[in-house]
Amino acid sequence: MENNAALIAQCEATAKQWLTPAFDEETRKEVQQMLDAEDKTALIDAFYQNLEFGTGGLRGIMGAGTNRMNKYIVGMATQGFANYILKAFPGQEGLSVVVGHDCRNNSRLFAETVAAIFSANGLKVYLFESLRPTPEISFAIRQLGAKAGVNVTASHNPKEYNGYKAYWEDGAQVLAPHDKGIIDEVNKVTIADVKFEANWDNIEIIGGEMDFDYMTAVHEALIDQDVINRQKDLNIVYSAMHGTGRVIVPLCLRSWGFQNIHVVPEQMVVDGNFPTVVSPNPENAEAMTLGMKLGTKLNADLVVATDPDADRLAIVCRDSKGEWVIINGNQTAMMFSYYIIENKKKLGQLKPTDFLVKTIVTTEVIAEIAKRNKVELRDCYTGFKWIAREIAISEGKQKYIGGGEESFGFLPYDKVRDKDAPASICLICEIAAWAKDQGKTLYDLLMQIYMDYGFSKEFTVNVVRPGKSGADEIKQMMTDFRNNPPKDLAGSAITVWKDFQTLEETHADGTVTKIDMPTTSNVLQWFCEDGTKVSVRPSGTEPKIKFYIEVKGKMESADSYDRCNQEGMAKIEAIKAGLGL
Repeated sequence: MENNAALIAQCEATAKQWLTPAFDEETRKEVQQMLDAEDKTALIDAFYQNLEFGTGGLRGIMGAGTNRMNKYIVGMATQGFANYILKAFPGQEGLSVVVGHDCRNNSRLFAETVAAIFSANGLKVYLFESLRPTPEISFAIRQLGAKAGVNVTASHNPKEYNGYKAYWEDGAQVLAPHDKGIIDEVNKVTIADVKFEANWDNIEIIGGEMDFDYMTAVHEALIDQDVINRQKDLNIVYSAMHGTGRVIVPLCLRSWGFQNIHVVPEQMVVDGNFPTVVSPNPENAEAMTLGMKLGTKLNADLVVATDPDADRLAIVCRDSKGEWVIINGNQTAMMFSYYIIENKKKLGQLKPTDFLVKTIVTTEVIAEIAKRNKVELRDCYTGFKWIAREIAISEGKQKYIGGGEESFGFLPYDKVRDKDAPASICLICEIAAWAKDQGKTLYDLLMQIYMDYGFSKEFTVNVVRPGKSGADEIKQMMTDFRNNPPKDLAGSAITVWKDFQTLEETHADGTVTKIDMPTTSNVLQWFCEDGTKVSVRPSGTEPKIKFYIEVKGKMESADSYDRCNQEGMAKIEAIKAGLGL
């Protein structure tokens, strides 16, 4: 960051406003230290911009300053959100909101701050007694008929972070027009406008009863009780990653009929410092080390984990050599989709009006499974709020039976409108029980899907370009790809070019058709005749551009999995080289 005089002066001027009595002593002290320090890096980092309230809410490093997560930034966001709720439902009595939080440092403080401000603005607040999973917050909004909700969480980010997710009355994260409307209101608020003093008459603490209702709802994701009864001793190891799944996940598993559940004791301790992992992200193999260790010791059938706010899940199972392997996000979504269709069909539960949803960057094997089984599959943008939108627009007309994305998130029923790890973990254990019933493992099942529906290898490349120059470079990359799209990907001719900014699909013969999507998005996709697919999109939250690569192959037997993997990776490397990555 440029350490120039003008920037320092601007940051100092902003920081001095934080020395007024509107801020508590601790905050003033922290700001004064930054002002007094010779090295102005910390001051600049904390004050060079306002932490932006985006379409999903807030997320940032905790500390004093305008570019940090603290009770004042949370306060201004909540005041703006309250103003918008009151505007959106004019003259309505008894408007209510749900407030929850995860295990992170300051999460309870921020949640209580949010509850206090909502209550001071005349809204009824249902505040969870302690940490709860993200999907339970989504469920509670619908269950209590609330108009909105806030969950204080930074999901699977490192320990320095916290965040604030804004939900609407359908239990999903806010979409247009409400997202922009809330942002406009938040941007108008100053610290003097924030009503920090709670009206305790408007706050109701909730907990156990909602847990019971949520667990009852999770039961609706169950497909085959008989198979669980036969395999009730399935040996399961579970890790809560120091977070919100610690109580509810083992309870849900027991309520489904599983009786042999072991937990990773070190990771059942609620701790916002996440002492046993480098990063509490189930996508990282390192985070699963303790679970696999215990799994080996207990000779477990599978190891499952939830991230700190229990919306994402991780699954580890044994391969054909008995070694632990992590099932990646695409394989997870694929396995769920396969089992839901396969077993609902066998049990006569599959209806012609049922539908599945996946995001446009998730594996196309799911599309093949749906097509062959004549089940409607919908493609939507990345982010679970878009999956929730598909459920909402078909409510009462068609039945949603599952949906997921490549980043380890799945929702197997419609009572919740966000990723749901407790329900997904119960269902993956049912799938493992079903496989075991046939003398197979989850890994054998994965091999079967690849043999039946074609092999697929997916790989994501993150190109990080920090700072303003980085943002300009990313913009230029997208412009160049639009103006000069590649003709082939590692020798495979591209037959379809999709641009979600213009919502146009161009075919090799020059014909152009419209793409039916609810809004535009800065995403490009290229499809080849042999099934190769590349999606390009700049991240909405970080200074990076993402390339999602998918290549296809034919897998005759489980023995050829390694070969298919190697060939797939070689092709991916060639595609990367061709795109200059």
